[in-house]
Amino acid sequence: MDLPHHGYRPTKTRARAPPPSAEPLLFDDTSSAQPAMNSQGYYASGYNMAAPVGGPQPDPTGNNLFADPMANAAMMYGSSLANQGKDIVNKEISRYMSMNKLKHFFAVDTRYVVKKLMLLMFPYTHQDWEVRYHRDTPLTPRHDVNAPDLYIPTMAFITYILLAGMALGIQQRFSPEVLGLCASTALVWVIIEVLVMLLSLYLLTVHTDLSTFDLLAYSGYKYVAMILTVLSGLLFGSDGYFVALAWSSCALMFFIVRSLKMKILSSMSTDTMGAGASAKPRLRLYITVATAAFQPIIIYWLTSHLVR
Repeated sequence: MDLPHHGYRPTKTRARAPPPSAEPLLFDDTSSAQPAMNSQGYYASGYNMAAPVGGPQPDPTGNNLFADPMANAAMMYGSSLANQGKDIVNKEISRYMSMNKLKHFFAVDTRYVVKKLMLLMFPYTHQDWEVRYHRDTPLTPRHDVNAPDLYIPTMAFITYILLAGMALGIQQRFSPEVLGLCASTALVWVIIEVLVMLLSLYLLTVHTDLSTFDLLAYSGYKYVAMILTVLSGLLFGSDGYFVALAWSSCALMFFIVRSLKMKILSSMSTDTMGAGASAKPRLRLYITVATAAFQPIIIYWLTSHLVR
């Protein structure tokens, strides 16, 4: 609205003085600043959620976890615990089972395997049954045919299971349960036989160098006779089965007696003193003969149901 100019004098406009610059501002005034707009016409957020410029970028694959010193320390601690646990387990196993001694029973070659199988089937012509030693250590099986091994019993056990499965399949009686029962029964009988032998030798205080592996090897040789018996029964019927059973049983009994005789009966001279010294030789002979006589019973028990 226009004011009349009578008696009125316009005042002069005063310029505002700037704020004193003696004290710097603690914060910049950004209230009047307009937010930036992106290429799509929207206002961009005032907060930057991305990683700071020049800082570590996030790794979508998760490999950045291994760069964390705490994660590295945790991994090193877990690795050390695992190594300690492995050492403890190996030490406990070594108390009852020496791996070096176990390797000794598997040190065989093709020549030894052939000669040993011939010895098991035709032991009557063999003369020297003594196990050879070198510096108080028995020679490995590949250097001594009389040395017991675990390679032939292990392979014979696997072959027996396969042959049993084939026999059950031919008779239309195959099933995983029956085959598993056959395998577990054959294994349990060998373990029971070895435990009875160890208990008998302990009760009679027989000082011999027979180890658990030795007894397991001698007891496992029956699987060779079982293979021959079952195979003869499948090829030639019940007549072939009983002929093979009689031959393999007699051969195995002869082999067991001659082999254990060098281990058990040869130690009688070290135990001739004592109140029951006169009875110990007879008891040791009974143990040897009973072990040999037990073989045909087990062979028949584990193979008769496979041949019909």
